[in-house]
Amino acid sequence: MNYRHAFHAGNFADVIKHIVLVRILLYLQEKDAAFRVIDTHAGAGIYDLAGEEAQRGGEWLTGIARILQARFSESALPLITPYLDIVRSFNPMGGQLAAYPGSPLIARALLRPQDRLTACEVEPGARKALIEALRRDTQARVVDLDGWMALPAFVPPKERRGLVLIDPPYEQKDEFERVAEGFTGAFAKWPTGSYLLWYPAKSRRATDELARRVAQAIAGARPPGKCLRLEFSVAPQTSDGSLTSTGLLVVNPPWTLAGELKTILTELEKPLGQGGAGRFRLESLGP
Repeated sequence: MNYRHAFHAGNFADVIKHIVLVRILLYLQEKDAAFRVIDTHAGAGIYDLAGEEAQRGGEWLTGIARILQARFSESALPLITPYLDIVRSFNPMGGQLAAYPGSPLIARALLRPQDRLTACEVEPGARKALIEALRRDTQARVVDLDGWMALPAFVPPKERRGLVLIDPPYEQKDEFERVAEGFTGAFAKWPTGSYLLWYPAKSRRATDELARRVAQAIAGARPPGKCLRLEFSVAPQTSDGSLTSTGLLVVNPPWTLAGELKTILTELEKPLGQGGAGRFRLESLGP
């Protein structure tokens, strides 16, 4: 499939992925020690929701637009608000939704003075836009390096704490295989790091194989790693239809994350559902 991000910015998959990203980074903030975020396929950083690409599908209208208008319970609201506040910070003009931040800018919003961001992007247009968005930022570095080469090059980071976000565009037929291989190699070098792997959940065979490979890799660590598998569907997925199911594998997740996600995802089913309520699946992999 082709998942070029400008066409899908702010859609339901972004909402799920970025809420999880924010929860992990907030957890890392709880210790004073510095951490690093490594974004292997960073994208442009900021997306114009009035632009031709975003308007073509209008996917943000059934994603972030709905979440900003939704009402949440007293238990879920504090967990979702930090993410929503970051999105609102990029839309200061009367609250009108005009832009959506990608993962590098969301991560940058949560860095403390001691923390760092390494964002990898090889597509020239996206890299130029990301450099412009992070211009003169001493805590963030944009690297002209393929994400699959960056993984072994940048782990473990000198901070020895942090998160690797692996979020490729899935334009190549072997992308699931490359995700599995890239993660396995990086985890072997840095088994104590946290990893967030995103995938489009179109093929059950491909997604189950990726989960199996990740579970196999973390089981070999000493002590064994842990992994959460999350899948969220806004409608039944068909092989020839648009993406309606998204997945995440969270390796070495915060111990609080599973409980938080049960609270959050339950309240996202209704606003994100298309033609009915959505549904989610959350399970642990490995020992």
